[in-house]
Parts: sequence; C-alpha cells; structure tokens
Amino acid sequence: MLLLSCAACDRDDVAPKPRTEGAGRAVAPKSNAPSVTISGDDRAADLLSWEVPAVVLEPDQLAAARRSAAKAVREQRLYADAESAIPLYLAILKLAPDDEMARAGLKRALGELLKAGDVALAQTDHDEQALDRAHEIAAVARTVDPADPAVILYLTRVDVADRLLQLNEQGEADLRDSRLGEAMDGALRKFRAVLTLRPGQPRAMQGLAAVESGLIRRAEGAAERGEFGAARYWLNQAAPLRPGSGTITDAKARIEATRARLVRSWHDEGIAALGKDDGLAVARGKLADVLRIATPGDAAAADLRQRIELAAHYGLFRPGQTFTDAMRDGGRGPQMAVVPHGGFRMGAKENEDGASKAEWPSHYVRFDRGFAMSRSEVTVGEFRRFMQATGHRARSSRRGHSIVYDERSGNFVRRSGVDWRSDYAGRPASDQLPVLHVSARDAEAYAEWLSQQTGHRYRLPSEAEFEYTVRAGSDGPWPWGVDMPPLGSGNLTGSLDRSPSGRSWSNAFEGYGDGFWGPAPVASAKPNRHGLHDLAGNVSEWVADCWHEGYRRAPTDGRAWLNPGCRTRVIRGGSWASSPAQTRSAWRMSASADLTNARVGFRVVREL
Repeated sequence: MLLLSCAACDRDDVAPKPRTEGAGRAVAPKSNAPSVTISGDDRAADLLSWEVPAVVLEPDQLAAARRSAAKAVREQRLYADAESAIPLYLAILKLAPDDEMARAGLKRALGELLKAGDVALAQTDHDEQALDRAHEIAAVARTVDPADPAVILYLTRVDVADRLLQLNEQGEADLRDSRLGEAMDGALRKFRAVLTLRPGQPRAMQGLAAVESGLIRRAEGAAERGEFGAARYWLNQAAPLRPGSGTITDAKARIEATRARLVRSWHDEGIAALGKDDGLAVARGKLADVLRIATPGDAAAADLRQRIELAAHYGLFRPGQTFTDAMRDGGRGPQMAVVPHGGFRMGAKENEDGASKAEWPSHYVRFDRGFAMSRSEVTVGEFRRFMQATGHRARSSRRGHSIVYDERSGNFVRRSGVDWRSDYAGRPASDQLPVLHVSARDAEAYAEWLSQQTGHRYRLPSEAEFEYTVRAGSDGPWPWGVDMPPLGSGNLTGSLDRSPSGRSWSNAFEGYGDGFWGPAPVASAKPNRHGLHDLAGNVSEWVADCWHEGYRRAPTDGRAWLNPGCRTRVIRGGSWASSPAQTRSAWRMSASADLTNARVGFRVVREL
C-alpha cells in the first residue's frame, strides 16, 4: 500500500505559482482607485496557504477514487478533508499523471470551487467571515492551478475585496475620531476610494452617509450657536456626497427652524428689556443678534427694530410718517418724511464703473437716531417766503449773474440778471419748480430761518444722510439697482428726452425718457421707500459737508464732516442734465460754497 501526502509533494504537473509579495499574497493588477495607504496586518497572508489533506491511495484503488471524487464534486465536498474531491484528484494524478478523467474531474472541481468563492465574495460587503472563506478558497485554487485565467481573476477579486475591507475599516475608524475628511482626508477619502473600486458598495455608501450625517451635525451645532455662516459652510460640504437623498433639504429645514427659534427668543428678550430702565442697550444688543442671523425681511427683526425706534429714536413720530411744522408767521414748513435710523455701506464698491477715488474707501455708517428730510427739493415758492420774510440777498442776486442752459448752443453759459427766481434757462420760474441759482450759504440761511420759525433745528443734510436716503436700502450703483432705470424713476438724462429745439443727450440712459428737459416740478417722480422724491434726479443738491478727497477718517455716525472756515463744499445727487455715472448713489462733487447754476438746489433735514 502506498501512502501519499500531497501537501508535501511538489506539483510538477501544474503551472508555476503567480509571483507574490509579502507572506504569499498574490499581486493584483493595478487599479485606478485613488491612492490610499493601507495600514495594518495583511489579513490574507495566512489564508493564502493551503495544506492538502493527506490521501492514502493504492494503484488498484484509482477507479474507486475517481468515483469517490466525482461524487464529492456533486455533493460540493471540494477540499476540506481527504475524502473531498480536490485532494482525491490530486492524489490520483500523483499516481497516474496522464489520467484524463482525473484531470477533467479536477477542472470541474476547480470550477465549482471558484463558484463557491464567488458566493463568498458576494457576501464580503456585509460579512467579514465570508472574506476569510474567500481567502481560503483562493489558497486552494492557487494550489490547484495558479496559471488558470479564472483563478488569476479570482485572486485579483479577493485582493480587491481585502483592500475594500481595510479601506472601510480605516474610514470607520476616522469616523469614530471625527476625521470626516471634508478637506480631502480622513473618512471621506477612504470611502470614495472604495466606491471607485466598487461603485455602490453598501458598506462604503453607509460610510458616506455617516460622513454626511457628521457634517450635518456640525452644521446644526453651528446653527445652535447662532453661527449660520458656518452652518451654511458645513451643509455645502455635505451637499455633494449623496445627491438626491433629501437629507440636505431636511437639514436646511431644521437649521431654518433653529434660526427662527433663536430670532423669536432674542426678539422676545429685546422687547422685555425695553420695559426696564437700562434696557435700551440690551434691546439693541438683541437686535444686533437678530440681524446677524435673520433672513432679509424677517418679521421679528422688523418688529424689534420698530419697537426700539419707537422707544428711543423717534419721540412722537413714526418711521415713514410725514408732517409739517407750524411757523410763527402762521404758515407751515416744508413737508417732511421721517427716515428710519439704521446703517449702510457708504461709498462706491471697488469695481464700480464710473467711480472715482473720492468715493473710496467704502465704509459702514450707522445712524443711532432717525431724522426727517424734506420730501422734495425746496421750491421757488418756499424760498420766496424766506426771502420776503428776511430780506436775505442771495449770492446770485448780489453777483448779478448765474450759469444757465443755452438752448442755441446746447451748453451751460453765464448769463446776467439770473437769480433764485429764474429757471434753468434764465426765464422766470414757477413756484412749484425746485429753487436754482442758490449757493450753499443761501441754503444754510434758509434752514436757519426755518429753525427760528418752528423752534426745531433745520439744517442741510449731511453727505451720509443724503446717500443713505438715496440708496434707501439698495447697495447697487444706482438707487434702483444695477440695470437701467425703470420708467418713472425720476427726471434723468434719457436717450428719449428732447429739448425744445430737438436736441438729445449724448451720454444718457438708453431707452429711458421722462418727458422733461430741465427741472420738473418737485415730486413729479415716484417717491422712494422713505417717501422722498427726486434724490437721484431733477436737481443736484448741496449738503453740509466740507469737501475731502476721500473717506479716510470720515465720521461713521452720519454727522457732517466739517472743517472750520472751509470754502469748498459737497454736491450730491444726479440732476436733469447729469450723465448716468453722475447719477450713481455714491457720486459726489466738490464746488465752491458760492457756486450757483441751473443744476443745483437743496433740501433740508429736521432733527427729531
């Protein structure tokens, strides 16, 4: 009787084993997966070695052995012991290398083995023990026929499965340590490497969902702290991970609910504070908190702002209210509109077309108290009452001339006999037109007279107040935004406008027309959101500030920027003859305080 131990035999009748690295691990083909370093033990090393069970076989037992081996194949007993198909066929071929039936049977057994391996590999995504079975089968298959293309493919798939397991395990470890990988490292990178090797792999998809959940938790935590910019950042990082999953939409809804809850809480705390002696500062702080996180137009923010305004900034008035003051001579002052307090960014943006260095740097200005501004420019009729009551001699009257528009030449020229009673062409002006041909000092004299007549302080607006009211909440180049003005925006230079002799503007808003050449009667255009007319058009206007070449060191509280004895003043706002660039909200121009012409008038502010 011959005793054979095939585990100790050299298999000269099979192809050479594939080249290995490390402890007997087959080298897989190169992959296009992202490069990720695999750390830890090679779990396949021990399982890729298989010791063939010893089979005791005598030459006269070959036929019976073949029958036993074939039966073992049918019963899927392939390699576990000496009565399994593969050990039997290997023993037969050791005794009879040319046994074709044994070779064919071994090939069938190898095929069944690889099928079993495929079943194990299919389960590796959710069963680590299945990967161990797949490795064991790989060791058997490599022993049987390492050169078989099906065996080589199977070994490669086992190696990929092993890599996938290690990547998933490392990604899950990163998750436990909060290394989510939003910066292209950590868990996200590992799971993406898995999905590159095997798209849709459930364990990696679950890991990807866990990364998404971690980022969402960061977003929600930031929202609870009132850090909604950070919350938006983390949501943006999470959004591309699982498009269409709906989790980001749900998270956004929860974060918005958190925003609403914080806004309501701070609003209520601010309202409660207003009833206390020292509560105004607390209420303003709560308002700042609300404005920091609230969305534009939030009702709670608007309500708290209004409550603070009513309590501290407007006295008996309300934002948007219009009124006139009684005068000692029995008349009424100009119609005024209450402008709400608030803040805005003054000046031009860095890349704004048409801007000059005098409009920079843009800077934040805040008004802690509301003010009232005349709804339109001071009219000829209103100025006439002042002149008749005081005997004031306007600069153009004393000088005997001013600058008017000459229809014949299309230019502005000096003309004698023109003063505040004249229109843009030097003709007598109606009382409803804005007063022209007045200097900054004439305007200040009128405001001083109003103050004496009403008992309230009237003055020229500061430059900041003027731009604040021009913008009325807009941060675009023009009060209406970035596009061409909508019809009815004001008395502007439009390409459709025509002078009495048919002249048109060479530099105008294309496609716009308002039907006027020269100043229009005040309030001909629609008011802005503060109830004020003609700030961006009709006539440019004097303001209280002295001229400075830029805004460095400019006041940030809305006060006029003054220098003792300054003779150069600021003109603001576009006019009926201003180019589009000069109609911008940030536009400003220097002028002698004694300047008079057909494009400049003024309006007044009343302190509350």
